This record gives sequence, C-alpha cells and structure tokens, in this order.
Amino acid sequence: MLVISGEEIRALYPMKDAIEATKRAFRLFTEGKTHVPLRTNLAVRENNGQVLFMPAFVGDEKPSVGIKIVSVYVDNPAKGLPAVPSTVLLVDAGNGFVKALMNGTVLTQIRTGAASGAATDLLARHDSKIGALFGAGGQAEFQLEAMITARTLEEVRIFDPRIESCHAFIDRIKEREPFSKVRLVAAETSDEAVRGADIITAATTARRPVFSADSVKPGVHINGVGSYTPEMQELDPRLLNLAGKIYMDSIDAVLAESADLINPLNEKTFSRESITGELGELAAGTKPGRASSEEITLFKTVGIAVQDVVAAEEIFRRAKEKNAGRDITF
Repeated sequence: MLVISGEEIRALYPMKDAIEATKRAFRLFTEGKTHVPLRTNLAVRENNGQVLFMPAFVGDEKPSVGIKIVSVYVDNPAKGLPAVPSTVLLVDAGNGFVKALMNGTVLTQIRTGAASGAATDLLARHDSKIGALFGAGGQAEFQLEAMITARTLEEVRIFDPRIESCHAFIDRIKEREPFSKVRLVAAETSDEAVRGADIITAATTARRPVFSADSVKPGVHINGVGSYTPEMQELDPRLLNLAGKIYMDSIDAVLAESADLINPLNEKTFSRESITGELGELAAGTKPGRASSEEITLFKTVGIAVQDVVAAEEIFRRAKEKNAGRDITF
C-alpha cells in the first residue's frame, strides 16, 4: 500500500491537470459509468463531531474504487488540530486490496478548485481579464489558482467580511507562482469586487447572498462553490433568472443539499426546467455552451465522490511513475 502525503499530492497533481481530470470525472458521472452510494454520517456527539464515509465506483477502461473519510470536529482548532481532517483510501478494483492511502484534505482542496476551474474553462469568455473571489478561507487559494489557470487574468479582487483575512491571504501567496502573475486586490465591498468582473467565484459558508445580482455585468461567468447545505445560500437567487446557461455537477445532489437552489425552488421564483444540465454533459458535447459574449453563465457545485476517486487514481498513477510516496506492507 502506498502512502501519499499532502505535500506530495501538491507536487504530483498540478491544477491544470486536475481540471482536465475533473472534466472526465463529471463526464463519466453523467454517462452513468459510476456508482455513488449515499454517504454515511456517523455522529460522535460526546466529542461534538461527525464522521462521514463517502464511497464511489468509477467504471471505465480501468475501473476504480475508493472511499473518502471526512471528519468534522468543530472543537479541534482549540486543540491545535484541523477542524476537517480527511483521508482517501483507494482500492485495487481487480483484487479488492487497498492500494493507496492519501491525504484527503489536500486532495479535496484541489479537486474542489478544479471543479470551478473546469466550469470556467468550459463557460467563461475567452477574453476574460478580471476575476472576483468571495471568501478568503481554506478554499481560497485553490479557487484562485483554478480561476487563473482556466483564464489568463490581469486582476482578481478578493472579498471577505473580515478585510484583514483578505490582506493576510494576499500577503501569503502574492510572491508565489502562479499568483505573482496577477494583480491581487483586497476589495473593501462586495460591489467593488463584482463590478466589471468577467468571472466570479463564491466559496463561503454564508447564509445569505454575498453579492447583488444588480452588480454583475453581461457576459459574466459565476461559480457557486460554498453553499453545500440547505442552510447556506451565498448566491442572489435573481442570478438564476439572469443566467442563460445553468450547469451543476450533479443536479440531484445540488437540489438536495444547497439552499442556492432549494430556496428559489420552494419560493417558486425558479423552476427545475430552467437548469441547462450537468457539467459532464457539456464536457461530453451533448449540451450547449456559451451562446454569446453577453450571455451570463452559472455553475453550481456541492461536490461528488466521483471527483475524489478519479483524482486519487490519477495521483496514485503519477506517484508510481515517479517513485513518490511511501510503500508499506501490513
């Protein structure tokens, strides 16, 4: 069994390659070549935590099986520990043995960034120059990297209600590649971040919209990443009626989990029939992309286990090729 660290994953799996692998994951999911059982959530109330088990099977020329274990322990930071530790197990589909154990936290960060990167690559205007990023938390670096990997941007404005978090985030990454090639600005207001932006990515835990639909320009592409529970709503619901194309990673998952869609549907200000399709259909060429430079496009993701397994298989393959990781025997 190969053990692969987060640092090794970062070196083995650059964002550009992760974006292409994610397109493939979404395409296989939409084509029905995957099996994703419902995730199991075990509450550990004595320690104010929960442990989630997320398995998936990916059937392709070479089948893949894996499971991600994600724990959410809100008291961990006070103990100097991450609040959401994660591990991925990759199983050899040929014999059932576990063939890899890897850092699930870094894998998840990359694959989540790559999802919005895939949508941006497929839907955003090719002449996009200005980006806006909402949220300066744990996903910010990977969402920003995906945005500037998918399009050659000149400026990205970053907004967080805690302006000091924006400044700290920018100071931490501004000298590193690929971030040093882009002008990074800490926006004072959400309107300042959005006005004139060609690409907008929201990756927050907000329970109310983080920017107004009135502020977006024609032709903008919007990624909604952060609303992954029925209580979280970071997108202005009016955006759904402004968008000419609306894509999701999994329509069923988004409609079950995200208030960005649940609330407008319940309030009857939006209908399911207005959803264009799943991003895998666009990646496969069976659904249409951007129709004009003025069309607004929107992508909503809550994450699916297929992304984890496809990413893990690719990381494992590269680790074997480059003799990375640590091989252990039980």
